[in-house]
This record gives sequence, C-alpha cells and structure tokens, in this order.
Amino acid sequence: MKELLKSDFYFDLPEELIAQDPLEDRSSSRLLKLDKSTGEIEHHTFKDVLDYLQEGDCLVLNNTKVIPARLMGIKADTGATIEVLLLKRRENDIWETLVKPGKKARPGAVISFGDGILTGTVIDVVEEGNRLIQFSYEGIFEEVLDRLGEMPLPPYITHKLQDKNRYQTVYAKYEGSAAAPTAGLHFTQELLQQVEAKGVKLAYVTLHVGLGTFRPVKEDNLINHHMHSEFYQVSEEAAELINSTKKAGGRVICVGTTSCRTIESAANADGMVVAGCDNTEIFIYPGYKFKVLDGLITNFHLPESTLIMLVSALAGREQVLNAYKTAVEMRYRFFSFGDAMIII
Repeated sequence: MKELLKSDFYFDLPEELIAQDPLEDRSSSRLLKLDKSTGEIEHHTFKDVLDYLQEGDCLVLNNTKVIPARLMGIKADTGATIEVLLLKRRENDIWETLVKPGKKARPGAVISFGDGILTGTVIDVVEEGNRLIQFSYEGIFEEVLDRLGEMPLPPYITHKLQDKNRYQTVYAKYEGSAAAPTAGLHFTQELLQQVEAKGVKLAYVTLHVGLGTFRPVKEDNLINHHMHSEFYQVSEEAAELINSTKKAGGRVICVGTTSCRTIESAANADGMVVAGCDNTEIFIYPGYKFKVLDGLITNFHLPESTLIMLVSALAGREQVLNAYKTAVEMRYRFFSFGDAMIII
C-alpha cells in the first residue's frame, strides 16, 4: 500500500458551510447515508436513522460530559487578561492547562478568576508549552467552575453559545471532556427511546475528549503523526452488550469517532471488548482493520483531520471524499453543530 499523505484527505470547504449555531430541534438536522461497500449516497433527516438500525444491533454512545473549561482571568500583579483552558486534571486541584498568552504565565504567576472566587498559580511548564496550574477556592471545584467557566467551543465556532446544554449530549454523565462527542448531539431522549423500542441495544462507554482532537496533523506522512492521549472507560455491562451483539451476528454501530476509538482500543485480538479503563493513543486511518465496529454515525469533519482519516478507514478514502464533495454541493452544514452521516 502506498504511503498516505495528509494532503490525500484535503477537500475544499466554503467557510459559510461551517455551522455556527445548533438547530432548535436536535434531531432535525440532515443525514447523509453512505453505503461503505458500494459508495452509494442517500439524503435524509436525522430522525430517519431509525430506518437504518435493525433489531439485534447495538448502538455505542460516549456518555462523557463537557466541563465549562474556558476561564477568563486577570494576572494578579499586572491586571493583564489571561485565558485558561482546562485540559486534564492531574491530581486534586492541579490541572494541565492551555494558557493564552503563554508568555504572561511563567511559573509563579498568580491568576485571579471571578474577582478572586478562584485563583490559580502556575507551577510548571510541561510538553507543548502547556501549564500546570494549582487552583485554590472555597467549596466544590465543579460548582465554582460552573459559575465562572464557559463551554470550550472549537476554534471554528465564533458565535457565543446561548444555552450551555446544547454542547452536551442528552445522555452526558461523566465530567471530563474539553470538547463534546458531537455525533451524539443529534439524539433526543425520544429518539433514543424509539431506537430501543426497535430492539436495538444501547451501550454507553466513556472517553474524555481532549483538545488534541482539534490539533492539526503537522506531519506530511501519516505514519509520523503521533496521536494525543485520551482516557477511556468501558463498563462490564457495555462490554457484555457489545460482545453478545457480535456473537449473535448483530451489528455494532458507534455514535461518533470517540466511541469508535474507545471500543477499538478496548478490544482484544479476537475482537472481544474487554471492560476496564486506560489511556488510548489509537490512530485509525486507511489500512486499519476494525476489530469490532460495523457502522458509524458521525458529523462532517475538518479537511486533513485525523477524524476524516478514521472515517476513510471504514468506507474508503475515495468514497468518503466523494460523499464530502456531494455534501458541499448539497449545502450540508459542517463540523460540531452541523449535519450527520451514517456509514453502514
């Protein structure tokens, strides 16, 4: 197989197709159906996803919850404005963060948030220039964060989000993500009930999405790209639901690339999902042989991103790029608050 280059996954996307706001009704977005074996394309509304799910299938959903991880602070000694993005809790009240502008956040710098309700002291600079910050506050950190923090919307969304909950799935449960698993944003409670009523099992896994998901691929040759690490957890119940589906000949369909990366990371050589928790740096691109996944519900991703590479591993690069070209021509809405596709 010839070496794969980043440029092999480029497509031209007009900026006006980047969705800036969520639709009022989550499940009324459009749905492009791509047949992974033939490349055939159909156009539907997301609610029609029911028509493609069969009794005996298992839908895998990522129940991570986005924390309001963007904090605007003031440097205690100079009054300079500093933006802090929480990436990962290291221990207790020490967080790995992304700080802008970094040059104002040297070790020892103290940053005040919300008139001193929360203060942070920079204690170290780690890989990629990220800062370790020790926070101090009174009460419960999550409650303080809920008062002061904003949702860390991706850089391509410039509109302010009116309702924080619209950047959460309706089944979000375990806090820890810096970004939403956006394919799940299309589901309503009512639609999930209809899915279950059809005899489809719902398996919930957890992967805390890091901001590395938006990090551009810098290497031209994909083999040289190093994926960011993300924490995942698969319960005994979820593993059993997925494994029993495979044994019975049903299909495992993941909602989003994060659910896909979770189950592929948790699967053993025999294609059985093993319960437990770990960190994954799995990078899925064409040539990858899926151990568990049969189908995928996903949004439309950035050109040259690891996400479009994952989708291409499932349905073939040329077929995926053709589907994207069609989506652009049909004026589909792209990225986090955009439309969806189902690949089966």
